[in-house]
Amino acid sequence: MTRRTARPLLAATGALALAVTLTACGAGEDTAADAGKDAGATRTVRTAMGEVKVPEAPKRVVVLDTAELDSALTLGVKPVGAVRSDAAGGFASYLPKKELAGIENVGVIAQPNLEAIAALKPDLILTSKVRDEARYAQLSKIAATVMTENTGYPWKENFQLHAEALGKQKEADRATAAHEKRAAEVTEAVGGPAKAKETEVNVVRFVEGADIRIYGKKNYIGTLLADVGLGRPAVTDKATDGFSYDVSPEKIDLADADAVFTSTYGDPEKAKETQTTKSALWRSLNAVKSGAVHKVEDELWIQGIGYTAAQQILDELEEALATTS
Repeated sequence: MTRRTARPLLAATGALALAVTLTACGAGEDTAADAGKDAGATRTVRTAMGEVKVPEAPKRVVVLDTAELDSALTLGVKPVGAVRSDAAGGFASYLPKKELAGIENVGVIAQPNLEAIAALKPDLILTSKVRDEARYAQLSKIAATVMTENTGYPWKENFQLHAEALGKQKEADRATAAHEKRAAEVTEAVGGPAKAKETEVNVVRFVEGADIRIYGKKNYIGTLLADVGLGRPAVTDKATDGFSYDVSPEKIDLADADAVFTSTYGDPEKAKETQTTKSALWRSLNAVKSGAVHKVEDELWIQGIGYTAAQQILDELEEALATTS
């Protein structure tokens, strides 16, 4: 495996090719069906909160997490409103600016502004129990509310529910097929399935106000590494509930691998990134010495959670790990 010096990885410009092109309704389509949709026809979907009747063709959608925003845009639906990761930041920068234009801010994750949501007069709200279960009754009074159980690790199943609620099954099939094709291409670029399995990869996140996270296998980024068939060090098996194994800077040597991808949430000083990466213990890591540590964007690799984010992450994995002939 060719080693590269540690540096930020840039998303390839071709990554946005996943964005689905929607087919406009033709004049020859069943006008009676169209009339039914306009008249308020509904479908029933099974959600984490039970069966919910949703509009046959939702037109004003509000999303209350980053995964739901990625799902909607991947499926060709521009929400009328969305939450942000934090009050100071904007919507995820990895998403196309033109597709984000016009989306109203309705608060932050797990703290949505219900008045702002109601003012948009949505006909569908997408979120999860882990974020908004306590507000389900209030949200349901505003519009049909579709909740998944959780976010992160079950993102592919969640995406299918989002697609069902939005009435975008064909678009979902195209997105999943494109992802599988791209993951297979990256596997080959790494050197094939056997070489990929031999290449152990860790993802380390420096988090302000928390210990350093060595990501396990049951999270969003873990599923993408698995899709490529990359190996994972034994430390990942120690992750709590499969999510992460948290360490202090004095135990950062446990994060060593053939390649290490790092991201930072919050201030680097407060997240202990500066302290850790200047230490002798950090410099002793094989990945550091071989130039196989890669700085990546947190809002893409950790916060993105969706097929549009996945396409860009796969591009960056290929850039970092591809073998040369």
